[in-house]
Amino acid sequence: MATLPQMLQALIPPTQRQTAAEVTEALDLGSGDVAGKRSGFLIMLTLAGIVAIAGVLTDSTATVIGAMIIAPLGTPILAIGLGIVTGHLSLVVRSILWVLAGLVIVIVLGLLFSLFVSTPQSLETNSQVVGRTSPSFMDLVAALATGFAGGFAMCRKDLSAVLPGVAIAISLVPPLGVVGVCAGQGLWADALGALWLFLSNVVALVIAGSIVFTIAGYARDPGSSPVANRRRAYVIVTALTIIIAIPLAVNSVVSIALARWSVTIQDSTTDWLGDLDSARIYSVDWTGATATVVITTDDGTTPSVDELRDSLASAIPSFVGVVIDVGQGKEVRVQ
Repeated sequence: MATLPQMLQALIPPTQRQTAAEVTEALDLGSGDVAGKRSGFLIMLTLAGIVAIAGVLTDSTATVIGAMIIAPLGTPILAIGLGIVTGHLSLVVRSILWVLAGLVIVIVLGLLFSLFVSTPQSLETNSQVVGRTSPSFMDLVAALATGFAGGFAMCRKDLSAVLPGVAIAISLVPPLGVVGVCAGQGLWADALGALWLFLSNVVALVIAGSIVFTIAGYARDPGSSPVANRRRAYVIVTALTIIIAIPLAVNSVVSIALARWSVTIQDSTTDWLGDLDSARIYSVDWTGATATVVITTDDGTTPSVDELRDSLASAIPSFVGVVIDVGQGKEVRVQ
């Protein structure tokens, strides 16, 4: 039976393993050709930001994917993980500053492009915006898996070809563009949701990269710091992951609950309106814990709500409110 060191060695065979110096050269914007690396980073990040925001505003998935491919923001994020593993505090701090610089650049671009948005309401039906303003726990899971893929691609010479796919899988620049656009239109809750998605992806990349770089043996590399307090760094990163994960998990649970209650409310309302052939149900919209069911009837009248109230009382929690909107400003409170 293979031992743990043998299994880890199989993940990153010595013949395919990049040296710590090679990985540092690829990730550290402060080593090697510093001027070339930094200018390239800023140019590509600015262009990726413009492409991403244009894709968001035109609701074009293909354009947003193009921005993901050329965006270089994953480089300093993985460098944070490498700095933690090798014990180089300067690399960690320098990389964090570059991530913050990228964050500011893209958000400012989003604020500028928000001038081209006709109304805030137009963003509420934009799939590129909606998909990035309510992150869930599965977004964190996907980011962790992407971080592992990116880390292994950096460590192994034979996996460099998967890096474009890794760039597409992780959402970094588009959420920041959404932050700027939504903030520019005064949609602060949506802007905060998109920022939370970005932060969760950053933390997931850092912790996944740290694990992979540890497996690769870079912590024992001769160039690593022998006095660095890696345990403290690991504790901090783990704590950040928990802090990020809790709201995402709560949001996932709430989203699932609202979806199930929406189906229950719609089915109950359909049964309630069964005798009215002209009645139509258009949507179930949520405001907090209150669901508004939008319906139409020929004369604006509805059956007695007692039957619907009894049906919902046994199907959804008592703290969930239900309002029937029959149009022309007429609403009937059911629960």
